[in-house]
Amino acid sequence: MIKYFKYFLASILILTGFNAYSQDVDSAVIRNLYSEALTSNISYENLRELCKNIGGRLTGSKHANDAIKFIEGKLKGMNLDNVYLQELKVRNWERGEKEVANAMTKKGRVNFNVCALGISVGTGDKGLTGKVIEVKSWEELKNLGKENIEGRIVFFSRAADQKGYTTGYGYGSSVDQRVKGAVESARYGAIGVIVRSATVAYDGYPHTGVMRYNDSLTKIPAIGISTKESDILSGLLKEDKDLEFYFRTTCHQDADVKSFNVIGEIKGSEFPEEVIVVGGHVDSWDLGEGAHDDGTGIVQSMEVLRLFQSIGIKPKHTIRFVGFMDEEIDQKGGRKYADAVKNKNEKHLAAIESDGGGFTPHGFSFEASDAQIEKLKSFQKYLEPYWMHLFVKGGSGVDVGFLKESGAALIGLIVDSQRYFDYHHSANDVFENVNRREMQLGSASMAALIYLIDKYGI
Repeated sequence: MIKYFKYFLASILILTGFNAYSQDVDSAVIRNLYSEALTSNISYENLRELCKNIGGRLTGSKHANDAIKFIEGKLKGMNLDNVYLQELKVRNWERGEKEVANAMTKKGRVNFNVCALGISVGTGDKGLTGKVIEVKSWEELKNLGKENIEGRIVFFSRAADQKGYTTGYGYGSSVDQRVKGAVESARYGAIGVIVRSATVAYDGYPHTGVMRYNDSLTKIPAIGISTKESDILSGLLKEDKDLEFYFRTTCHQDADVKSFNVIGEIKGSEFPEEVIVVGGHVDSWDLGEGAHDDGTGIVQSMEVLRLFQSIGIKPKHTIRFVGFMDEEIDQKGGRKYADAVKNKNEKHLAAIESDGGGFTPHGFSFEASDAQIEKLKSFQKYLEPYWMHLFVKGGSGVDVGFLKESGAALIGLIVDSQRYFDYHHSANDVFENVNRREMQLGSASMAALIYLIDKYGI
């Protein structure tokens, strides 16, 4: 309590004369949370270790297992009331050797930088060669029909729509090609697919991400191509409609393997059986280091617990960190956690997920009842001084979404999205592209909201 009182007095002195909440205990505590977050390097160094010592954490891989051990060790080092692993089974898809792709043009061979899409089958050692047919819509694919597609490689070249303010709008306008491209092309006898990366960025990084198969159709290999090289391929096809394209991928899927969610908690002093969850997902794609997606969400959520400890907050309810496994492929971690909550008949007040990257936060979105949303909006005045001005009804997070039946308010951290899909699922998602202050503003914002929910309920 001495340490807490010191922070409290300091914050009162700092805030006096600067804002309308200078005499407000809650505002002082929240200011302490932001001050501690912005002056600490602990969370940022945790991210550095996660990215540089472990790297990309493909579900079911050794790196994913290493990340589980790393996070568990960090949580135990915090002297939390409880740290444990929650076992589950996940896919074991491996990328294999570096992908190779090229096209033979009238002027010679042109090489392309491509990547296998997540859970795609491989081409085999010899690779795959075929003539390419370009499409931009499902209607166009259907109109071409089997007579024009059979035996060819379908190239989905529709660009992300740039008109929306949030880059998620652009991603959503193009990602269906990645998810459904192989299934829809297989219906017409295609032998493979090439998919323009689902990003608003214009660069040379191919983006991966999960795609799907239909077990009743032939499973054909699928690769992603960067936005720049997608335009290059389109240009070559305009010059030569009989252009032949070659690609080789050695990805494959083995039997499911054991994995874990990682959980750590501070027990509530008055209502330990009532839980507030904060978390992100441990797994990532393997091309980069999984820094923004979702290393930042993991370390921010761990940081919430550290911030509570650091300034001496003793929560009334249990504050639980959850590092979810397998968000990128089958969401087995989120499903497993929700099932355990249901089986144990646990009461959850709220669940917050950070999975939009470690960028400047602007607020929260809520999947909750009208009454819960009104209560949450009453907390907005405490966070507005930190430019957390968006308290809106909307989505939350993939993993916490499975808790909907529990009655908990589901909450997503809203951040500036303009750069997120530049990095998302690509080799560009590395530690160096995360700004410490921006990330820590997100940590403090989640801690502040949890503090208010814990104190006043929902």
